[in-house]
Amino acid sequence: MNEDRNTTSRLLKGAAVLSLAAIVSKLLGTLQKIPLQNIGGDGVFGIYNTVYPFYTILLTLATAGFPTVVSKFVAERHALGEEAGKRAVLRIASVVMVALGAAGCLLMYFGAPLLAAWIGSSQLIPALRSAAPALLFVPLSASLRGYFQGLQNMTPTAVSQVTEQAVRVAVMIGLLFYFTGIGGSEAVIAGGALAGSAVGGAAGLAVMLLYWKGYRKRETTGRSGRKRGDSALAEVQPGPARDESVPALITVGKANADRGLIRELFRYAIPICLASLAIPLLNLVDTFTLPRLLNNGGDELRAMVEVGVYNRGIPLVQLVTMLASSLSVLFIPVLAEMNLRGDREGIAKQTGLALRWFWLIGLAASAGLALLAEPINVMLYEDNTGTGTFAWLAWTAAPGALVTITAALLQGLGVVRAPAVHLLAAAALKALLNALLVPRLGISGAAIAGIAAYAVAAALNLALLLRRAGLRPRLRDAAVRPAAAVLAMAAAVALLRLAGDAALPPGRLAALAESVLGVLLGAAVFAAAAVRLRLIGGAELAALPRVGPKLASALRKLRLLR
Repeated sequence: MNEDRNTTSRLLKGAAVLSLAAIVSKLLGTLQKIPLQNIGGDGVFGIYNTVYPFYTILLTLATAGFPTVVSKFVAERHALGEEAGKRAVLRIASVVMVALGAAGCLLMYFGAPLLAAWIGSSQLIPALRSAAPALLFVPLSASLRGYFQGLQNMTPTAVSQVTEQAVRVAVMIGLLFYFTGIGGSEAVIAGGALAGSAVGGAAGLAVMLLYWKGYRKRETTGRSGRKRGDSALAEVQPGPARDESVPALITVGKANADRGLIRELFRYAIPICLASLAIPLLNLVDTFTLPRLLNNGGDELRAMVEVGVYNRGIPLVQLVTMLASSLSVLFIPVLAEMNLRGDREGIAKQTGLALRWFWLIGLAASAGLALLAEPINVMLYEDNTGTGTFAWLAWTAAPGALVTITAALLQGLGVVRAPAVHLLAAAALKALLNALLVPRLGISGAAIAGIAAYAVAAALNLALLLRRAGLRPRLRDAAVRPAAAVLAMAAAVALLRLAGDAALPPGRLAALAESVLGVLLGAAVFAAAAVRLRLIGGAELAALPRVGPKLASALRKLRLLR
């Protein structure tokens, strides 16, 4: 019993460590785009955001799935006490991943001119080549992370992830200042920014190698005592007669075992990898369509500036989906356990609760970002260029949050492939709509295409999930009441903006005040309206950690909550 409790405690602690590291890493990765645009400008911002999805695709192909599979195989061999088996898994996985990473690096570096021609802009060549070396470091880090995760030691993964991201951002900002200071072109400055990925990858690998060195040292020290005890016994035990054919048999057996392990690694890793490719593929659609569609007059740099303006709103939308992604994983083990027990009532209750909360969070975020698009744009990027596109992009947060939570809930119910297929269909729709809308509407057309693509993926996931969970939501609860809460928030924020525009002089500080106050007021009004309209129950609100009981008590005193 104590052993089970200790195991559960280690798992919960490890999950908390990994979740915190993932949130910090994603925050750094998302927010670093703001100084990137501020220092480098929209042209550099456009080049960076055009190249980065392609780099992400190659990184996903080289690493996604393998850490999870390595951790699984290592955990199995660790439970059986097979030390040699654990090391064989790490050795083979490392060789495979380093080979894949090296292939990706060579493809990205030497194929940069051809890739830039396919995308439609020669401005991308320095950036593609600068990002390529990262693929030499990150795959080996991923295999080592999988090894330690298999031992239920999540700290090395967490520390290396945060170190990698922090070093990447620091180097990126330093090189941005350096190249802008010497008057480098937009292509060169963007290349410097992406060089941070390689330095960050090397730093993350260095951290993992330090943990590995310490682990091997402890293992060697632990075994040395046992070896001294065994050596005396070995001296008095008669050994078997020497068979010269044994080394050859061992070599053949080892080669066969290695090939079998490689097959098993790929058999488990490929489905995970394909599922992980879905969202990067959606972003890759813009990489391969926008530069060419926007480059009607032959001005490649101008097209990159437009791509940069288009990407202004994406970091904030990604913060919403990042929050949804971090919280959604909590539902997977709960639903998996209920599904195993056949608890249909519990599945329906948990699914309905998760869908309602994430729909409300996504809807409030989309409406709030759209209403405050202009002051947020000025606050973060100094001017209001592309505010209309920013507002359109904001409306991808709501369907994006639904895509994230529905995919997690389906995974908890054992449905893994369907969400990936739905996102692939969404990517195809995004490409088609980009081709139809961008020539007519410019970058706003790409934003509208994104709303449609995410909405289709969310609708497909939702239809399958409702059928599996046996849910039939009412239109009043799913649409009418949330719309009323959004209207209340919109009215409050609109009045605040009118008052702010009348009382404050135009500028970045005024935009900062208007944005912060607008977010706070909008969130408070939306939450109060949601409670008043019974979209959120008192028991649900009180169940929130720490702040929930106090908030519920305060709302009851104001007679907003029963």
